[in-house]
Formats: sequence, structure tokens, C-alpha cells
Amino acid sequence: MSTEAGPLTVIGVGNILLRDDGVGVHVVKELKDRAERGRVALPTGTRLLDGGTLGLGLLGEIAGSRAILFVDAAELGRAPGVVVTIRGDALRRATAGSGHARSGVSALLAAAEMAGVLPRAVALVGIQPLAIDAGLEPTDVIAGAVPAAVEATLSELHRLDAATRPHGPTTTPAQHLTGARA
Repeated sequence: MSTEAGPLTVIGVGNILLRDDGVGVHVVKELKDRAERGRVALPTGTRLLDGGTLGLGLLGEIAGSRAILFVDAAELGRAPGVVVTIRGDALRRATAGSGHARSGVSALLAAAEMAGVLPRAVALVGIQPLAIDAGLEPTDVIAGAVPAAVEATLSELHRLDAATRPHGPTTTPAQHLTGARA
């Protein structure tokens, strides 16, 4: 179950060994870097997690969060590099259907909901991939989309903070990036 005092949790998911599939991890790392350099301010209590390919192993990270923001490569039916934010019930519907089936976010959302740990405030910043094949670097088009995805993530993070904040607005430079890839 979510808690009003819990963190705002941003989880970058994907396999960085499969080119564009790892874009969520790259976006969260870039956001962390910007925050540590004082280029952006994160809401107080923000957790930035490298969820990698941990999948259902992330349930413990979701529990107790007041909001969850996933960042992931997503089959959106759009041009490669397009960044889309999907929120709440729209995200639940999108991940229940076939349009977003490639993403591990679907199973994680369903499991978190069944376990009773999914907060009401949940969103996804999805980036349409170009290539999901072996390789350590994202394609040029997806690498070029990372700044826009970082901005979309930051914007959505502040929106989630305002929507779930128990008290007045506060921001801090960097919080932390944790997690490991399976």
C-alpha cells in the first residue's frame, strides 16, 4: 500500500545489453547526473532507481511509495524516439492490452496491484525504441531522445509530487540512484 509520507519513486527499467531497450536506465542516470550537478531540483524524498531487468524483484521498491514513475522503452506505435507520458488508469489499460506487451512494466503493475502495494499515483514515460538487439549503446535516434525523455520525466515527477504531496512543495538537489541489473 502506498503512503503519503513515502518517497516518489522513479524506476528506469530495461536491458542495457539490448540497445534501445535500456533507454529507461539511461534516462534515470542522466536525471541523477543533472540533479547532482545542480542543474535540476528533484522533489524532496525522490528515489531514482536503476531497475534494469529486475522485473518482479522491484515489488519491494514499490511498496510504501506515494507515487511510482516508470521510464522504459515502450511499443507505442509511434516513430522511434517519440516520448509519451501515460498516467493512472490509462497506463493500467495500456499495459493490460497488447500495445505495451513488450514492456516488463505490465507484469510489475499487475503484481503490485494484486499484492496491494501499487500507489494510486502511477505513470510511465515511454520512449518508442528503434532497435532491440544486442549492443551496449542505444541507437542514435534514441540517444537523441534521452534529453526530451529526461525533461518529460522531470515534469511528470513534479506533477506527481504536487498531486500526492502531504505538505508544501520542496525540492532538493540529488537524492540517490540505487538498484542493480539482474
